[in-house]
Amino acid sequence: MIAVVGASAAGLTAAQTLRREGYTGPLTVIGDEQHMPYDRPPLSKQVLSGVWEPSKVSLPSTVEDVDWKLGVRAVGLDVGGRRLALSTGDSLDYDKLVVATGVSPRRLPSSLAGVHTLRTLDDALAFKEELAAARSVVIVGAGFMGSEVAAVASSLGADVTVVDPLAAPMIRQFGPWLGDLVAKLHADHGVRMRLGVGVSGLVGSGRVSAVELADGTSLPADVVLVAIGSVPNTSWLAGSGLSLTDGVDCDSLCRAAPNVVACGDVASWTHPVQGRRIRVEHRMNATEQGMAAARTLLGKGSPYSPIPYFWTDQYDVKIQAYGTFPVDAVPSVAAGDVGTGRFAAVYVADGRVTGVVGWNLPRETRQLRARIGEPA
Repeated sequence: MIAVVGASAAGLTAAQTLRREGYTGPLTVIGDEQHMPYDRPPLSKQVLSGVWEPSKVSLPSTVEDVDWKLGVRAVGLDVGGRRLALSTGDSLDYDKLVVATGVSPRRLPSSLAGVHTLRTLDDALAFKEELAAARSVVIVGAGFMGSEVAAVASSLGADVTVVDPLAAPMIRQFGPWLGDLVAKLHADHGVRMRLGVGVSGLVGSGRVSAVELADGTSLPADVVLVAIGSVPNTSWLAGSGLSLTDGVDCDSLCRAAPNVVACGDVASWTHPVQGRRIRVEHRMNATEQGMAAARTLLGKGSPYSPIPYFWTDQYDVKIQAYGTFPVDAVPSVAAGDVGTGRFAAVYVADGRVTGVVGWNLPRETRQLRARIGEPA
């Protein structure tokens, strides 16, 4: 029997691949949510804005002869005994295992109503309901999630302030050059950016009413979104014997242990081309690594060496990216023009192109992807 722990994109893709590649034995998928697998990227955009009904995020879940255990968490793993402990108090014996438990959002210490994170469909629906009536919205964190939600909240008419201790939005992903362009994009749409300052606390009596900043400023807030990153869901694996340095540590074939593979946001692996261990929290990686991990379990694996691809939609801008963007990488425009709002840039580190980012220029960005790894 093969067990898949995690019923989102990576786990679903692994299950589908197992069947497609010829596995006909018992297959169980365990998921801690009550929902069948669904797509997460639209939660912070189409679902939150009301453009999509929640049902539209459902992923095609047709997999032959699967035992779906939804609303159930894996709470322990005995690798040697090939046994899972479940939140129901039951145990589940397996022959081979796929770990696809994803990540959970980091939180600020607060029990106040009106303070949200956004990871699940239920999170998105709860936040959407409060956002509809909110006049002042404070978003803590200016990464992908915070920037996307700021765009949606602003378009819905809310007074939006984004707070981040770093000097520009999305600077962790792309550095200050593109971050400054993103900051200008939001400023042009009326969003206030409080950058270079952290949050000292959330204020309110039962419900949040303000966000206190480290410089003593108080920002009124009817609702707050905390978007300060995530942590891999590995606490249930403590004592299992698996290496958990950064998520579930795997080799280049996605193997974490004999008969155990990991995939998606929770998995770190040795990239055979980059020569270093990486962990990628992006939607396309969930699908690609889910397929790779499943093939490894069936003895058909090969070193997993993707060029990461990810994107973000904010207002009328689509930013697409291929590759990696080290902190010391230097960007230069390779197609289009920044002034026209349509351009693509290559990032160079150690004399080689490491990544490509495009701003409303999809075709040229895809073409420039071929330069990744080449000398600058």
